[in-house]
Amino acid sequence: MSDTLSSNAIIYAILALNSEVTLQKEYLDSPDVLPDERENEEGILDDLEQAFMEFVGFYKTCRKQDSSLPELDELLNSPL
Repeated sequence: MSDTLSSNAIIYAILALNSEVTLQKEYLDSPDVLPDERENEEGILDDLEQAFMEFVGFYKTCRKQDSSLPELDELLNSPL
């Protein structure tokens, strides 16, 4: 396996994590979360947000090296 991630892999990871963060926030806002599960679910959200931010930081570095990649705003706001 390659030691480097491809630009496409990073893009897919960012999009997937962005979706998961949104879903987790919606779940936490729903009445489905039991009080004894809330702390764990909030921890999951924190982990997802941290992973998202790390991939975003890595993507920004990649974009500096390859300006043909879409801007981050464009990537996150375009329909799939």
